[in-house]
Amino acid sequence: MRFVFLALLISISIFCEAQIRLSEEAEIAVVTIGPYQGEPWSAFGHNGFRVTDPANGIDWFYDYGLYDFNQENFFLNFARGLLKYKVGVREWSRTYRVQRYFKRYIKLQNLDLTPQETQKLFDFLQNNVKPENAEYLYHYVYDNCATKIRDVVQENFPGRITFDLSYKEEGKTFRQLMDDYLGQQDWGDFGIDVGLGMEVDQEAKAEEYMFLPPYIHKAFSGATILRDGEEVPLVKKSVDAFIPKEESSLSVWITPFNFFVILFFVSGLITHRNLKSGKRTKWIDMLLFGFAGFVGWWVVYLWVGTEHMSKNNLDILWAIPFHFPLIFFVEKEKLRHFFRVYFKVNAYWYCGLLLVWGFLLQPIHQSLVPFVLTLVLRSFYIAYDLKKPNVKLPTNGKP
Repeated sequence: MRFVFLALLISISIFCEAQIRLSEEAEIAVVTIGPYQGEPWSAFGHNGFRVTDPANGIDWFYDYGLYDFNQENFFLNFARGLLKYKVGVREWSRTYRVQRYFKRYIKLQNLDLTPQETQKLFDFLQNNVKPENAEYLYHYVYDNCATKIRDVVQENFPGRITFDLSYKEEGKTFRQLMDDYLGQQDWGDFGIDVGLGMEVDQEAKAEEYMFLPPYIHKAFSGATILRDGEEVPLVKKSVDAFIPKEESSLSVWITPFNFFVILFFVSGLITHRNLKSGKRTKWIDMLLFGFAGFVGWWVVYLWVGTEHMSKNNLDILWAIPFHFPLIFFVEKEKLRHFFRVYFKVNAYWYCGLLLVWGFLLQPIHQSLVPFVLTLVLRSFYIAYDLKKPNVKLPTNGKP
């Protein structure tokens, strides 16, 4: 990554040494790159600008999706939702080869701009990739590699661009829009659903759909530009530069749902044995309630300590932070009555949650149903176990 970033900086310095006057043959295209299932963050696709000018030997790709691992406080900023991204430029041929290797479709929309308009947009991009201008505060919904394409075009031709927003679906939320592209990313979808709160459950406006790259392509397909008092198509030609015969796919047998179902049956078997033996398997409770509590504190952190869309997160209803570390003190004799009441209330709380699951304002991931059932089971058993008298052997070891 360091080598790539260094090469990128070198290429930027070369490209930006002096102002370049484009020829009349120059063209600018909006690029839409299809999803790649190797990582969750690539499952939504990608966008950029391609500038070509044979007379000047230019065939460059402008990319608003770059970041530097060496930036100060990288991981802290990432965790807090304050990560800075960069716009960079590189040879188009390199981008084409890489995306083709990963079996991602590449679609181009050549913009119908006059030479003066092409020069203006090109100058903006050239100025944007200068080191002092390249960084921007990334937001995965409101300011990302896709929304930048929309914003750059609107900024350079203010009041003249009208996008085709006919794709809008009544009532569709940001979460539902994300889910459309996470069908193969079961664990990524699970993490996003648990980490994001009710902010992503509001209905997305038509222009806000464009935080997803495919909607940039749809919006530009029927877009118009006002020129000499007349609205004319913004895109003069659409080209499928590469369409893979078989797109990248991801098949994972252990999905969150499968995992939690297996965990439920394992916990059920352990509980059955506990009932027969009269003893409690403590490690399974530490695992279950420790995990729920840990996730709860993570939800609290995302809610109050970051700029992610994680406020008002109803996952706090099952991921109760107090479970961690309380579960590690259940054996304290002085707290025996407290924990018996605690887990009895806990069991009925989770039963109530399951009853209203489908009516909550925020949809909670369905794979958590078997996990919550597991918490119900063990909560009832812990309360039952703590109700029994705690018989201890005398110090001489005789009954």
